[in-house]
Amino acid sequence: MGTADDGVAAARAGDESAFTALVERHQRELRVHCYRMTGSLEEAEDLVQETFLRAWKNLDGFAGRSTFRAWLYRIATNVCLDALDGRARRALPHHVEGPSDPRAGRPPRTDIAWLQPFPDRLAPADAQPEAVVVARETIELTFLAAIQRLPPRQRAVLILRDVLGWPARQTAEHLDGSVASVNSALQRARATMREHLPERRLDWRAAAEPTPRERAVLRRYMDAVEHADVTAMAGLLAEDVRTTMPPYPMWFQGRGAVLAALAEGWNPASPAYVGRFAMLPAAANRQPAAAAYLREPSSPVYRAAAIAVLRIEGDLIVEATAFHDSGLFPAFGLPLELPSAHR
Repeated sequence: MGTADDGVAAARAGDESAFTALVERHQRELRVHCYRMTGSLEEAEDLVQETFLRAWKNLDGFAGRSTFRAWLYRIATNVCLDALDGRARRALPHHVEGPSDPRAGRPPRTDIAWLQPFPDRLAPADAQPEAVVVARETIELTFLAAIQRLPPRQRAVLILRDVLGWPARQTAEHLDGSVASVNSALQRARATMREHLPERRLDWRAAAEPTPRERAVLRRYMDAVEHADVTAMAGLLAEDVRTTMPPYPMWFQGRGAVLAALAEGWNPASPAYVGRFAMLPAAANRQPAAAAYLREPSSPVYRAAAIAVLRIEGDLIVEATAFHDSGLFPAFGLPLELPSAHR
């Protein structure tokens, strides 16, 4: 027997270490799968653990008609569908209300389930065979936001068919449905995705590390933020740029509105002045990203403030999503504080 078969046999015999070795091979790709389904890093972690628990309890149900990996995906998909039953979809601020006045602040909305970023460090590494799960379809925020518009079952069908590349019959078996129902759900899901994806994002490139050109734009962005340089930032933003800042509900559309908001927050003479920023590079959703640390006027240290994820086209930023949640920083392997001497 092969190594995988040996592991399954040992696990069935009650060897927990053999079972752990089996499931850990697929932990990273299942985490990405659950993240795609839910839009939440926190939920994805919990749902992967629930998947492994169900797999352990139902190991006798693995008949070997599919691979162990496919069996785990079936369990994970159904765990996600159970978790999503009756829940509101995760969103970004521009899904909730219209553009905001850059001069008006708003308190955070904790009553809304916001989309979360995904640390690249938790995805399969490029050298790992399962990295195709990420490489076959990006996990860019634009895609994640669009897929959250689908009903959960359509979401599952789209991911299994178009992202994982599974045939209709296998997908139908995983979802306890018919091939006809899967094909119908896929057609509806694709139509909805076309409605909600930006026109420039209908053709998806293979996921990869940010390009050198994108990294150069990211460095300029970080430098502009650290130096509170509104003029430098103006040269980086597309005319129709959009910025969002969950859990804050306000968002800004257009270069003028974004710069007006930044000018208020960066100006020490403004009542809306927030303080000085220090930036560290990050890696999220296969996009250029940076961690922002804020030193408030009365503080001696820079504290974790936001993970900013950029969408760049050419040499311009077309979308910036700043997730204002310091609780995300540990998942990115980032400290919660930086010394005041960092800059």
